Amino acid sequence: MATFLEDEIRSQPEVVAHLLDRELPRVRRIVAELPPFDYALIAARGSSDHAALYAKYAWAALAGHPVALAAPSLHTLYERPPRLAGALVIGISQSGQSPDIVAVLEEGRRQGRPTLAVTNDGASPLAATADHVVELHAGAERSVAATKTYTAQLAAIAAFAAAWAGDDARLAELRRLPELLERTLAAGTEIAARTERYRYMESLVVVGRGYNYATAFELALKLKELTYALAVPYSSADFRHGPIATVAEGSPVLLVMPSGRALPDMTALAGELADRDAELLVISDDPGVLAAARTSLPLPGGIPEWLSPVAAVLPGQQLALHLALAKGLDPDTPRGLVKVTRTR
Repeated sequence: MATFLEDEIRSQPEVVAHLLDRELPRVRRIVAELPPFDYALIAARGSSDHAALYAKYAWAALAGHPVALAAPSLHTLYERPPRLAGALVIGISQSGQSPDIVAVLEEGRRQGRPTLAVTNDGASPLAATADHVVELHAGAERSVAATKTYTAQLAAIAAFAAAWAGDDARLAELRRLPELLERTLAAGTEIAARTERYRYMESLVVVGRGYNYATAFELALKLKELTYALAVPYSSADFRHGPIATVAEGSPVLLVMPSGRALPDMTALAGELADRDAELLVISDDPGVLAAARTSLPLPGGIPEWLSPVAAVLPGQQLALHLALAKGLDPDTPRGLVKVTRTR
């Protein structure tokens, strides 16, 4: 069955290449023009909120910028916006249409703070509100569940991290990202055949840490949206603080564990879960951990850890796509999901 979702998953290397070609020079100009700020405050919802989680790691680790996530309801529902002294106020939204995200940037401008929008629609209310705009250039999404706009958001965030760091090596790694995504998709040719096993899966846990904490949240969302499985995301640290007690023999656990500083901790967790006879699905480039998994979702080698979330999400997207098809569901129009959600 041909689906728009599969087309959009496969388009992501090209989308990211187009984004970097069009927007990397703009990102570098914005970084040069921004006034000093003490921290970044990001307003986002859904998948965009998961991209903001990635920014918490990438911007702090590469450039030393602390990141806080806004509570948009303070601006709309409660009408009690906080003081934003020292903040760079950022809205991340695929559509740029949600009033509560726009309200955070409006308040930032009212308080005299610099504002930035990252959106797929340069004519949106969010873009019109911001001092600076980075467009995703992902094109129209024909499938409701976000894929290419999410990876484009991650790439935009990575571009800011590299520009703030002023590190030519990081910029060179960033420019290789489309090639790494191509290789990731090529490595996933067996995912469809491996997915049938989970046709009747009703729940699972998704675990990542560090940069890929965001990936755990995004993949849990994709599995809920597309397959209606109750997928619950955790960091490996939080998972050990109680929730690991829910794992019984045969419990499926999806581990996001590419090479990098988080890998030893994730490997230790995989061993603990294996001792509990959990069913391990593993996204990794490490041959040892892939060999120990019941279901391996491979990544190619050579992906820098700070960019790994852009690649690591792809096998999970493919898993969600093929699991929806195995369940006889339409991945392009899942129930209860709309393309533009306007929260207040």
